[in-house]
Amino acid sequence: MGRLSVNLCGIELDNPVIPASGTFGFGYEFAELYDINCLGTFSFKGTTKEGRFGNPTPRIAECTAGMINAVGLQNPGVEKVISNELPKLKKCFSKPVMANVSGFSVDDYAHTCEKLDPEKQIGWFEVNVSCPNVHGGGMSFGTDPKAAAEITRAVKAVTTKPVIVKLSPNVTDIVSIAKACEVAGADGISLINTMLGMRIDLNRRIPIIKNKMGGFSGPAIFPVAVRMVYQVSKAVKIPVIGMGGVSTAEDVIEMMMAGATAVEIGAANLVNPFACRDIINELPSTLDRYKINEIKDIIGVVE
Repeated sequence: MGRLSVNLCGIELDNPVIPASGTFGFGYEFAELYDINCLGTFSFKGTTKEGRFGNPTPRIAECTAGMINAVGLQNPGVEKVISNELPKLKKCFSKPVMANVSGFSVDDYAHTCEKLDPEKQIGWFEVNVSCPNVHGGGMSFGTDPKAAAEITRAVKAVTTKPVIVKLSPNVTDIVSIAKACEVAGADGISLINTMLGMRIDLNRRIPIIKNKMGGFSGPAIFPVAVRMVYQVSKAVKIPVIGMGGVSTAEDVIEMMMAGATAVEIGAANLVNPFACRDIINELPSTLDRYKINEIKDIIGVVE
């Protein structure tokens, strides 16, 4: 393997760069722009048991050094993901893909993962217990250690593939939740999902987003993400995927020094659809600049 390779839950990645769920569709949309096989892998659009139209519009708001979204897990549902989306992806992506799964009950999560488990192209499950943009699911599971552990156990019982639990930063003690997931059998942790934010239209004196609040992402949250990745990686023995405001090759290296085995890139894809490709291309020269031989050597080097 090359100097950029890392091992994520037993699967080798050519590099640690992973487009985050919700910012890369089902992959084939970006394959029209460049060869997405340059990616380590990617996390496809959050999938639920039933199809979802998502939240009412407007559901995007710009803000300083970031954006707020309240898309609301719009997706066609697991059956159509299997019948329509994965066959399209198979034509343009030859590597294992990460399946991002969300739900509104323990049974929802288990059902969706069980349906997706036989699909050969899926390498990992990223179980999202952290979405702030839906009511009665998502983040409501991820803010309580017991609930997050229950979801983890339910998914592990019906899957044969590594389960990575995606956690919310909208908590006071993220370490306790990560440790509860590890004890329940999680193979990895990914963090952070978006923070909870809000913007107000000064002229109309109402929230810009119809949902009132949404997920705040972008470069502004990067220091919070680095801090949480550092805290969690020191507390658990399973791999951590870092994300939150990553937009440069230097950010990837910083996230990995904090303890991340791999790094997801989200909002940057919406600003520049070539962001992940460009970061991968820049990583070798960036490693040279900081006198790093192999990228895996820097994982968690910060004490």
